[in-house]
Amino acid sequence: MSDDVQTTRDDERSRYEGRIDGQVVTVLDFVRQGDVLTLTHTGTEPAFRGRGLASTVTGAALDDVRSRGEKVRPSCPFAVDFLDAHPEYADLRV
Repeated sequence: MSDDVQTTRDDERSRYEGRIDGQVVTVLDFVRQGDVLTLTHTGTEPAFRGRGLASTVTGAALDDVRSRGEKVRPSCPFAVDFLDAHPEYADLRV
């Protein structure tokens, strides 16, 4: 398996999915309220942890949020820490 992560948004399941070779390995769950996504949970399958995949998916998700003109409210500790460490996304926070 390669670590080439493809990130997609699944509005029906209210989450971003990170896939490697077609397998969902990381998710970023959200609750949508208008144009604000509350980021509620980030999780990575145990066999894939320690590779920075959650950070990769979170960054891709935030890039997508920006392109849609939306904002985020992080409630999951990982998302809070990620946004604190990446000031380039500060404009997305409500």
